[in-house]
Amino acid sequence: MEKFSTLTSTVLPLPIENVDTDQIIPARFLKATDKKGFGNNLFADWRYNNDGSPKKDFVLNTPLYAGSKILLAGKNFGSGSSREHAAWAIVGYGFKVVVSSFFADIFKNNALNNGLLPVVISPAFLAEIFAAVSKNPQTTLTVNLQEQTLTNNLDGKSELFEINPYKKDCLLRGLDDIDYLLSRKELIEQYEKERFKY
Repeated sequence: MEKFSTLTSTVLPLPIENVDTDQIIPARFLKATDKKGFGNNLFADWRYNNDGSPKKDFVLNTPLYAGSKILLAGKNFGSGSSREHAAWAIVGYGFKVVVSSFFADIFKNNALNNGLLPVVISPAFLAEIFAAVSKNPQTTLTVNLQEQTLTNNLDGKSELFEINPYKKDCLLRGLDDIDYLLSRKELIEQYEKERFKY
């Protein structure tokens, strides 16, 4: 995984509540076990017509938001089944952060395990950012993981967000769970020598 410290980016707004994992990545795309290519099918049923052509009115197909690294989502994002592929698809598309006022727990954990930072802010602040982006699509947000802050650069307003300390450390260092264990190999071996003396 890439190290994450601070990110400033424009925002892709998806003001829809209760977006479940089947909407994020439909079940017919789950046969693959490799993460590559999942970004092409992110929100596939909303994004493409039956003939595979892009729906011009869907936000991911709008050039105005091209290159955004932050997905701004409605309340209760990632509900439904526990498929890790949902996080794969979001990361595969190019997002590094998802902002909402509430995430399903399993999705939140899957996101963190795949280098995607889920940022929970208050409903009021979320509504303010949606309004700001609607008025000015070039509005940017800054996510500071070390300080655990999300800032609307249009007006400077900021909120703190919570994150598991272990997952924060992993993101800052660019480590997944296995990488983290390997980074502690010497300490683990020392503990075993001291604890299990035969």
